[in-house]
Amino acid sequence: MNARTALRLGIRRAIILFLISLVLVWAVSEGAYLLQKDKSDRAPRQIELVIPEGTAASIAAGQPVPSLPEEMVFVVGDTLVVRNDDVSDHQLGPLWVPAGTSASLVMEQANRYAYTCSFQASKFLGLTVKQATTLSTRLSALGLAVPATTAFLFVYSILIWPLQPRQKAAATASGATEENPFKP
Repeated sequence: MNARTALRLGIRRAIILFLISLVLVWAVSEGAYLLQKDKSDRAPRQIELVIPEGTAASIAAGQPVPSLPEEMVFVVGDTLVVRNDDVSDHQLGPLWVPAGTSASLVMEQANRYAYTCSFQASKFLGLTVKQATTLSTRLSALGLAVPATTAFLFVYSILIWPLQPRQKAAATASGATEENPFKP
């Protein structure tokens, strides 16, 4: 077999294995995504937290405010808007929120935060910021995995099915050559 034929066979095999890899990696990736998907797998958005009227009085009495969560989960890029409907000023970490106003905090880094908080009985509010899993991050995972999978399958396919045509591979194994195809 000449080099041109081997190259054509190799290119054809690589294209077929690329398509197989694309389908295989997509199926495994999407299956894993669907099994592990949670509420943080979304695009960034604005989330409003309302401090209800009477919060300061409830906290002073040592009672929790049932409408306020102890822990909140965000994705990078979310904006937390804290609206203070209470008669007292409140603070959440770096935010000072006077009565009747609002303040916002952009979640810029994935991390777990424990901010001091004047509107919680525990005096802190936990914020978890996760990296968002969006369509573009899922597609970039495909872009990274498909070429590697194709190369892996290509190498192993050559070991299992060499690029030589079957007749010539059998003849070469028996010692025959192109000049003398009948040599045992």
